[in-house]
Amino acid sequence: MRRLLHNEILKERLTIEQAKKVARHPVSILLHNIRSLYNVGSIFRTCDAALCKELILCGFTPFPPRKEIEKTALGAVETVPWRYFKDTIEAINSLKREGNKIFALEITDKKRPYTSLRKEEFPLVIVVGNELVGIDQKVLDFCDDAIEIPMFGVKHSLNVAVATGIVLFETVRIYWKYYKGEVW
Repeated sequence: MRRLLHNEILKERLTIEQAKKVARHPVSILLHNIRSLYNVGSIFRTCDAALCKELILCGFTPFPPRKEIEKTALGAVETVPWRYFKDTIEAINSLKREGNKIFALEITDKKRPYTSLRKEEFPLVIVVGNELVGIDQKVLDFCDDAIEIPMFGVKHSLNVAVATGIVLFETVRIYWKYYKGEVW
């Protein structure tokens, strides 16, 4: 085993121009009232890595251009399609009209695991909520369903950027299983 050199890794990745034209996975992330610019930047970077369809920033979630977002995004602001809505419910309604199923990543009374997504639920949007209070109930009321990451320790949640990464990559894996007949 040998660690690849930077120029070898670049040969395996898309260029910025290719990333702007390539077919993306039918999974979008909606950020609802995220406080931290660094979390937003980290999520941009994760969305790039997963070839996420789109990142939707809502409410008081900060949006580019901001140097704090750029610091953790490491250029992903240029490669991930994104848009901003002041009103999260307006964003959800727009995304539903575009044919998406809306899933809240939240601790609810449904207890549906994030690994349980089905073929007929694509394309989909995962709504991720505020670091302190999660997703407002009025926003949950507009979601089609909720998924959660099981917690086995004392803490009941993960950092929002970490949770987004876990769920986003599992969702892409599920998509590949159903639509490509394989898992990378």
